[in-house]
Amino acid sequence: MAQTQSSWRPTPQRDSLGPLTGLRDFVDRLAASSPARLALLSFSGVILVFTLILSLPFSSADGQFTPLHQALFTATSAVCVTGLTVVSTAAHWSAFGHVMILIAIQVGGLGILTLASVLSLAVSRRLGVRGKLIAREAMNNAGRLGEVGGLLRVVVATSAVVEAVLTLFLAPAFMARGENFGEALWHGVFYAISSFNNAGFTPHSDGVVPYQYDLWILVPLMVGGFVGSLGFPVLMVFLRFKGRVRLWTLHAKLTVVVSLILVVVGAFLWGAMEWNNTRTIGGMAPGEKMVQAVFASVMTRSLGFNLVDMNHLTPSTLLLSDALMFAGGGSASTAGGIKVTTVAVMFLAIVAEARGDRDVRAYGRTIPQGVMRVAISVIVLAATLIMIACSILLAISGESLDRVLFDSISAFATVGLSTGLTSELPPAGVYVLTALMFFGRVGTITMATALALRQRSTLYHYPEERPIIG
Repeated sequence: MAQTQSSWRPTPQRDSLGPLTGLRDFVDRLAASSPARLALLSFSGVILVFTLILSLPFSSADGQFTPLHQALFTATSAVCVTGLTVVSTAAHWSAFGHVMILIAIQVGGLGILTLASVLSLAVSRRLGVRGKLIAREAMNNAGRLGEVGGLLRVVVATSAVVEAVLTLFLAPAFMARGENFGEALWHGVFYAISSFNNAGFTPHSDGVVPYQYDLWILVPLMVGGFVGSLGFPVLMVFLRFKGRVRLWTLHAKLTVVVSLILVVVGAFLWGAMEWNNTRTIGGMAPGEKMVQAVFASVMTRSLGFNLVDMNHLTPSTLLLSDALMFAGGGSASTAGGIKVTTVAVMFLAIVAEARGDRDVRAYGRTIPQGVMRVAISVIVLAATLIMIACSILLAISGESLDRVLFDSISAFATVGLSTGLTSELPPAGVYVLTALMFFGRVGTITMATALALRQRSTLYHYPEERPIIG
């Protein structure tokens, strides 16, 4: 009888755990075969969850269901930390909707897989090899495998500390502008999370335009966005080596140097192009013009807050903004774009070719050929996706190329700046920009890897022959 019971009892237990076991085994196989594909599915799943939540009546201010294309676009924009909107964030969504958008921004900024790995670490106090591989993939293979657990702790701790410090600066500033304590604290928290995660969402109907002369608000937004755009691997190097620059990794040096160059050059060119434009900053004092130029340069890197109407910019400034948005921020950061290290590697390759050097070098290190192939792939695939999206949007909207190109690059680079075209598009155009935001956040290389059915390794090489270039 005992034998019969022992053989009978495990059966329903296995049956009841069968679906969960099957799901776990599927995730294990997917993580082992392609962490990038798992990242793709995870981001898709989270976006669908927030789409469902935002479409429900209690998420909107009027208590009505939100149309699918608007809910999907807002959820994608929040999870992909973009900031583009098709409805007014302040007017359309309820308090519950605002909280959901803020949670989506935080989840998207940390990264779905990073957050999942942190939860695993908190429960079990350790990460297995599979968990480290997943987390490492989520952070663009940053750090050695054994460092991933520590890096995850740095990710969460750094995010919490920076956002808390930003809140401490922003909340009193909003109180000084006449808001009560509750409103000021809520707006401080919202802007702190939105700026550090380079999201660009704002709970005010007129955005940050009323604060265009308030440095107590503008400076924290710029600092938070710039710090968030550097990337967690760079922040980890800062925490470890402080100001000992010679001990920094090549990635950290390239990210910091190129980021500062883009901010300074971008501010100088933006200010020079708009200096006499009376529709933007032409009527301001010189000091105010310089603040506006620096703010605009930082915002176009991926943050997305704006103090002037994008439609009032000169064509030259729009083109400059396109270039800055396309470059984006640092790898494994909350910023988008093709990443500043991609720009740095391609520039160094051009310099090496012009000088006749066989190797591409920087700061006493040689950059492998494989890294340059990845950089070329990222640039070409990003440009191709933007070109396809622009072609479709031109046919759908009938708008001018400069507006379509600006909003397309803003969506792909997860910036959030807009000429107003995004809110004017029909549902078909909204879906195009939604896909572009998703591709931009997941990453072109991750997307290509996730969609690849198999990896090929050959044991032979064909003879070399050089085609004529140029």
